[in-house]
This record gives sequence, C-alpha cells and structure tokens, in this order.
Amino acid sequence: MFNIPIFLQTAGLLVMSNVFMTFAWYGHLRNLSEKPWYIAALISWGIALCEYMLQVPANRIGFQSFSLAQLKILQEVITLSVFVPFAMFYMDQPFKTDYIWAALCLVGAVYFIFRS
Repeated sequence: MFNIPIFLQTAGLLVMSNVFMTFAWYGHLRNLSEKPWYIAALISWGIALCEYMLQVPANRIGFQSFSLAQLKILQEVITLSVFVPFAMFYMDQPFKTDYIWAALCLVGAVYFIFRS
C-alpha cells in the first residue's frame, strides 16, 4: 500500500473534514435560509457526521507524531485556509485584509507551537 507521511495523512483528512465542517456551520445560511432553524440544524448535523468521520481519524493519526497543541494549531490554520475561499466564492463575501492579519497571527502560532 501507500506509505504516506503522517503529516500529509493528518493534514489531508483535516482539510476534507474542514470542508464538511464549514458547510455544516455556514452553508445553511445560503441554502436553507427559508427553512425553519431545526431543519437546518438536522441537515447540518448530518453534514457534521461526515466531518467527524474524517476529523477523528485525522487526530488519531496525527497524535502519533504531534502534540495536542500542534494538532489544534494545524486545525486552526486549515480552518482559515478553507473558510476564506468558502466565504468569498460560495457565500459571495468580499475579501478582507483582516484575513491576512489573521493568517499572520496563525503563522506566529505555528512558529511557537512547532519550534523545538
């Protein structure tokens, strides 16, 4: 079989997980705005189940090589990396320079959490 490095397995699963998470948390604002909130919640829970089916193995795989704090910061970097294109291209939100500042803060977080 394939010998994929733990970092790539973890990051790949977390990216896919975050796509589902982002749609579960925010997609209903576009697609289900005319439906009652409980319908949106039920559909979001179904989408979130797919997220958890990827996120749990990602963290279990990642925990073999990374600390809990490193996994959390990796998750946050991936979350912003998925959220910004989702907001701009799917939700038609304008790009904000605040996204750049947030990303720079996360670069600092990555530095401090991953330094030896």
